[in-house]
Amino acid sequence: MPSLVASGIRRADTLLLRLRGLMGKTREQAGAGLLLRPCRSIHTAFMRFPIDVVFLGRDGDVLKLAVCVHPWRVVFAPWRTAAVLELPHGDDRIRGVAAGSRLELSGHSVWLREISSG
Repeated sequence: MPSLVASGIRRADTLLLRLRGLMGKTREQAGAGLLLRPCRSIHTAFMRFPIDVVFLGRDGDVLKLAVCVHPWRVVFAPWRTAAVLELPHGDDRIRGVAAGSRLELSGHSVWLREISSG
């Protein structure tokens, strides 16, 4: 059964929205986040809080998870990254998300899908 990872996702699918990202915000609300598409790397310059970063492949496969990325850092995406999900650090809903999981975007929500091993 799928579990909710975030319910207040905003999309940053233009150059200007991707460049601005979460810069200048004082804090992102629990359950909220930003989906950057396309995206190859992220930075946390001018940010005021740590974030958890999920690097996603074209089909929503989690390629890499960077937890508690503090302000003024750069994180490079693995090859095949199609999108990046930025979430406020410390939200318990990210538990269970790991490289090899699959996320599904539905409206403004992100769901963790169970992956069958066979």
